[in-house]
Amino acid sequence: MSERTLTFAQAILEATDQCLAADPSVILIGEGVPDPKGIFGTTSGLRDKYGPSRVSDMPVSENGLTGILVGAALRGLRPILTHQRVDFSILSFDQLFNNASKWHAMFGGRASVPLTVRMIIGQGWGQGAQHAQNLHAVFSHVPGLKVVMPATPADAKGLLISAVRDPNPVVFIEHRWLHGVSGPVPEGGAAVPLGQARVARQGKDVTLVASSWMTLQAQRVAGWLETMGVQAEVVDLRTLSPLDAETVLGSVRKTGRVLVMDLGWRHCGYAAEVLARIAETLHGQLRAAPARLTLPDEPAPSSPALARAYYPSARRMLGEALAAAQHPHARDESSWPEPVRAELARLEALPADVPDLSFKGPF
Repeated sequence: MSERTLTFAQAILEATDQCLAADPSVILIGEGVPDPKGIFGTTSGLRDKYGPSRVSDMPVSENGLTGILVGAALRGLRPILTHQRVDFSILSFDQLFNNASKWHAMFGGRASVPLTVRMIIGQGWGQGAQHAQNLHAVFSHVPGLKVVMPATPADAKGLLISAVRDPNPVVFIEHRWLHGVSGPVPEGGAAVPLGQARVARQGKDVTLVASSWMTLQAQRVAGWLETMGVQAEVVDLRTLSPLDAETVLGSVRKTGRVLVMDLGWRHCGYAAEVLARIAETLHGQLRAAPARLTLPDEPAPSSPALARAYYPSARRMLGEALAAAQHPHARDESSWPEPVRAELARLEALPADVPDLSFKGPF
């Protein structure tokens, strides 16, 4: 199957377009779906192509609309509901947690709720405590909800196709900083199976476990580690629920050391679940204490100065990875290779709340 280079946003748009074209039961509803900017370009042109009966804006009534879509899914439709912020989905927790996630089990498998809920997370441009939360651990805690967090354009397309085809609800979480990231994407409707992690980089000395935007950071850190004599293996979870524990455990069994790099809070966070699985299974085979890198247990700040302290910097990521690998110079930055220190200085010179100068804002 041939591939082209697409952005993450273009991959989501193409997956949605293909799902709408292939199955008349698929509908798309979300706040800003028909807007000119099309939710970071992920829904652009779809209303013109498929009409307002299948692609439409939504009222600012998240719980009510989600309940309607749960009913529509029970009656045979396959809705895609899009929230421009994960924070807005909080208003629909009743329908997601008490209805969508429960019907299949409550009715002995005879009822299905094929509902896909896209949610956007991530920092950027001072959006602060109510617009920059990462709630993937909350959704992953609820039985009956599948949760995916792709890191590449190919996985964004493939996992979204699988989510729409799944007979029960899937929460599809995308980091806003990924929308402009480019990569190869298959032309056809190639689905990526839910519940399968991937080894994004092979290594033997330490395992870095990540998802979404953190996978890209883990791969960059792994490149720096290689210049310092450390071969890091990067495991991209892709699906958080169900968790592909075997891939994670297989990697950690090989390296004996692990750092989980997570976008969420530390207390009761997703990193804690991953570390618990590792400790329960491999406690006698670890060469070092398992470690995690998370956000602090505080609401996200709006101030750029506070954001620098709140979000893990590239420098801190590298330091924590070196410590997890038991590198002798983990805390001695003066001994780090000059090209690595120069790259860290370049990154630190960027504005505090943007990934790079190509980022043009939250919408």
